[in-house]
Amino acid sequence: MYINTGRCFQNVENRFREIGFDGYICGCGTNIYANGKELFYQKQTHEMTMQILENAAKSGLDILLESKYEVCFDTSRPFTNPQAKELYLTFRDKHKYEMRTDLYAEDFFCDKFVIWFEDETQLESFRKFSDSYFECIDRGGQFREFVPWGYSKATGIQFILDFYKIPLSNAYAIGDSNNDMPMLKAVPNSIAMGNAYPETLFNEVSYVTRKASENGIYHALKHFEFI
Repeated sequence: MYINTGRCFQNVENRFREIGFDGYICGCGTNIYANGKELFYQKQTHEMTMQILENAAKSGLDILLESKYEVCFDTSRPFTNPQAKELYLTFRDKHKYEMRTDLYAEDFFCDKFVIWFEDETQLESFRKFSDSYFECIDRGGQFREFVPWGYSKATGIQFILDFYKIPLSNAYAIGDSNNDMPMLKAVPNSIAMGNAYPETLFNEVSYVTRKASENGIYHALKHFEFI
């Protein structure tokens, strides 16, 4: 049983790690762990990370760069999107997360990233650069997630299936958002949470369970006779 998340490893909170999962697929398939050991890691080069930062600044976007080591906002210029600023303050003040600010230092790199924009022209401008290297995932509103081409939660699942020599027919996946779409389409036993967004996810799965607040995972496991 695995956590399969868009979050990079350092952002998987201890309260989840303490549950006792067999491993983690992090960063939408870019970093994979099994039984406490790292099996796979795909990071961006420093040069590519600099291109990401420079094009985000040129397009006037707010950006959060993620790696297995850290999450970092570009604070070298004022925030333009209130949701981006709110998340930054949550990391800084609530979670007391120490974020480095020297993002142009020679040792800095990321694995993936997210952006916020104010109008579509900013996103269009940025994607003239990003579409050659990254898939843009619509997370709703003015929020987008970017994952390197060739990696997803589905590729992460396949890596783990191959590692354990488990057939795809025995794979089950539970998701609730757009970055879950690749894995929900890839596995035959796919489950959407009742509070999934967008609701189009319901059309891609074999079972829709209850909302997370209504013990949706428990009911899904019961439906498929795991418990």
